[in-house]
Amino acid sequence: MRVLIINTAERIGGAAIAASRLMDALRNNGIKAKMLVRNKQTERVTVVSLKKSWWRIWQFLWERLVILTANRFSKHNLFAVDIANTGTDITSLPEFRQADVIHLHWINQGMLSLTDIRKILESGKPVVWTLHDMWPFTGICHYAGNCDKYKTQCQQCEQLLHPHRKDLSARVFHKKQKLFAHSHITFVACSRWLEAMARESSLLTGHTITNIPNAINTNLFRPRPKTTARERLHLPADKKLLLFGSMKITDERKGIAYLIEACQLLAQKEPEFSRQLGVVVLGSRSEQCASLFPFPIYNMNYVSNEKELVDIYNAVDLYVTPSLQDNLPNTIVEAMACGIPCVGFNVGGIPQMIDHLHNGYVARYKSAEDLANGIRWALTEGDYETLSAEANRKALNTYSETTVAQQYIKIYNQITGSNA
Repeated sequence: MRVLIINTAERIGGAAIAASRLMDALRNNGIKAKMLVRNKQTERVTVVSLKKSWWRIWQFLWERLVILTANRFSKHNLFAVDIANTGTDITSLPEFRQADVIHLHWINQGMLSLTDIRKILESGKPVVWTLHDMWPFTGICHYAGNCDKYKTQCQQCEQLLHPHRKDLSARVFHKKQKLFAHSHITFVACSRWLEAMARESSLLTGHTITNIPNAINTNLFRPRPKTTARERLHLPADKKLLLFGSMKITDERKGIAYLIEACQLLAQKEPEFSRQLGVVVLGSRSEQCASLFPFPIYNMNYVSNEKELVDIYNAVDLYVTPSLQDNLPNTIVEAMACGIPCVGFNVGGIPQMIDHLHNGYVARYKSAEDLANGIRWALTEGDYETLSAEANRKALNTYSETTVAQQYIKIYNQITGSNA
């Protein structure tokens, strides 16, 4: 069976990493999988990129210009929404023609337009669409926040500066209604949280919706000696190290402000304990937050090399993810596979991943105080060795390549009528 995975980028962003890892998982389980991207970051022959041209750059800029115009040239939420008005018709490519299954992932910012998706559906090839955020079942937003208009009809969008009944969200929602009404797509959410919301959207009525987690190579991401990892990274051997990571540290949705507040509370209430702590901050613009922490900070730029990531996870004692809205973060999967307990808020797919007091701590949503409690508990009150072992066991049993690949292969076989 041949599967074509489609994503805007190959390795940049959580969806790209998840899609790339799925390709590897499928190939390691007997499926001839390839990946089609607009932005290629490696030399892998199994990843095919669209031909570079000024036209593709113009397509990306044109979509942003339409959004800017709708917002009267304000950059407010410029990249929080997408309208899919530009893209590339991929149906004539040999990779598309050879494929038995078309597997869409994150295809925004000029990769595929709604018209291009319609052509894919009209080709008659079975389509699977993995949901990495809410965009496929909302009008234009990737995360709806507290808005639930996607359940009935998007309009008066809160992410636009000048919302009204026939704004961009309403117009794109209507286009998606027409697109999905006479087609069949199998939608796969990465978490039960996202699956539940997808089922509530009027856009996906009548479509198959399920959930399968992201895969990870547990032969690469596994526990390794902490001392060796710290020596490689020049990190102190005498500290309890917390890790916070984000592609962009200043992204408010990633919640670093809550981690800073939690650390400040620990410094005030647990001065002896807090003297042992340090924080590794991984991501672009990490230096902007260094002065706000009461503990020593070890800044690292965004890392895409997976072997380096394995060292970073194994060098720390705890991964803290104060994200305010997230699907099924790859970072938690990576940390757990390396035997690192995790602390995060009770939101999105996070409580599906972290089993409270079993392999980590699930804190009350937006409670810096409970986040601090979770950090203290995991490092002082919980049986750390047991937490670490259970985190690794959860990753092996739930997120390993074979476990995830077999679930997708079952879907491929069902929609193609194949026993391959």
